[in-house]
Amino acid sequence: MKFQDEFRDRELVQNMASNIHRMAERLTVPVNFMEVCGTHTMSIYQYGIRSLLPENVRLVSGPGCPVCVTPIGYVDKALAITEDTKNILATFGDMLRVPGSSSSLMEKRAAGADIRIVYSPLDAVMLAKDYPDRRVIFLGVGFETTAPTIAASILEAARLDINNFCVLASHKTMPIPMEILTCDPDLKLNGYLCPAHVSTVIGGNAYKPLAEKYNIPCVVTGFEPADVMQGIEMLLAQTLHGKSKVEIQYSRAVNWKGNPKAQAILSRIFEPCDAVWRGLGILPGSGLAIRPEFAEYDAEQMLSLNVPDAAENPACLCGEVLKGKLTPFDCPLFATVCTPESPVGACMVSSEGTCAAAYKYGR
Repeated sequence: MKFQDEFRDRELVQNMASNIHRMAERLTVPVNFMEVCGTHTMSIYQYGIRSLLPENVRLVSGPGCPVCVTPIGYVDKALAITEDTKNILATFGDMLRVPGSSSSLMEKRAAGADIRIVYSPLDAVMLAKDYPDRRVIFLGVGFETTAPTIAASILEAARLDINNFCVLASHKTMPIPMEILTCDPDLKLNGYLCPAHVSTVIGGNAYKPLAEKYNIPCVVTGFEPADVMQGIEMLLAQTLHGKSKVEIQYSRAVNWKGNPKAQAILSRIFEPCDAVWRGLGILPGSGLAIRPEFAEYDAEQMLSLNVPDAAENPACLCGEVLKGKLTPFDCPLFATVCTPESPVGACMVSSEGTCAAAYKYGR
């Protein structure tokens, strides 16, 4: 049965590829479609989606990896937290090898810093409960997908009256950087494969202002090869008919309004703030800061984290890769100095990073 399903999916993708080629013959100019989801990027590389497309239909990888867009200054703050032996730093594993200005959490951990890998923010809350004489700081990195779980951990800590838990927040929201990239004349974007995980929370309606204001097609797309190919078909159809609207290809998981419970918990704990994105700079209103009424769970408020200005490696081109202006293969460090075992930039670290995907599947 599994073989039959795979054969059917393969045949479906091939039929879609043929249809895309036929549709592309009607294009008067080449088109650039950007995916802004790291899982999309990995799927596109893993299944060789680009090789199935005609030359005048180009896929561009955008800033869809939350670890990758986290600025180096945030990593430096996390490193500074480990200097106090009373602190326990709790994090998801993909942050360990992200380079800071002078070190990484992996190196600090090897040198004896108390850094714990957790699989849920609630694990960090339980750590704080188990170690009442120490402060547990959780690294809150992610888009709208993971932010609700971190908000829930703060509410749980409050419910349990745990006062030695806090979050170093670096949450970001997706629609605003999409608007910035749409306005970039160098990219000349013609459509978006909108992120699926994020959209389960914020809903398809979140992209309507973008589509309507900038006349750019948007399709919320799933992760399987057939999903991605159908998303491209839908973008091409809009382009050929002169339409610019939001469509939901991933209707089995995404609706127009999103998840109201997740949205409610987000708005209860967080408020919009300006945020620094690696490669994009400061984007107004694109971040989520912990509200003042929950300041006791905000590591920025509770700890003195004065760190020097962050020092980026000038040879690393992660910023340009995240903006879609370069591919990993354009970077002279790619697969030579910069590898998954010895990453120079964050795009090579995360499993959702463009450089990591290109290294694993695209060489």
